[in-house]
Amino acid sequence: METVYKETAPTRADIDALSGPALLEFGTNWCGYCRSAQGALAQAYAGHERVPHYKVEDGPGRLLGRSFRVKLWPTLIFLRDGKEVARVVRPEDADEIIEGFALATAP
Repeated sequence: METVYKETAPTRADIDALSGPALLEFGTNWCGYCRSAQGALAQAYAGHERVPHYKVEDGPGRLLGRSFRVKLWPTLIFLRDGKEVARVVRPEDADEIIEGFALATAP
């Protein structure tokens, strides 16, 4: 799993138009909380490799993060058909991330 947050983010319209489950991960490459969450995220992501995962660099003036009212990093937003179904802020273990995947991938 790639651990680099992309400076170029999809637009909110791109996200709203998604079909099926997806994961938006907001943070920065230099954030200690973001780096420490990667192990739990990798553990939880196992078995969900087909779920698109967007690592979005966030910060002042970043419109996608503002549209989701992201306040702390990392913030994981689980989507189904472009709609938020779960959110995990600063995950400490894989279990809370797994719950988000369960909601996003539920039939």
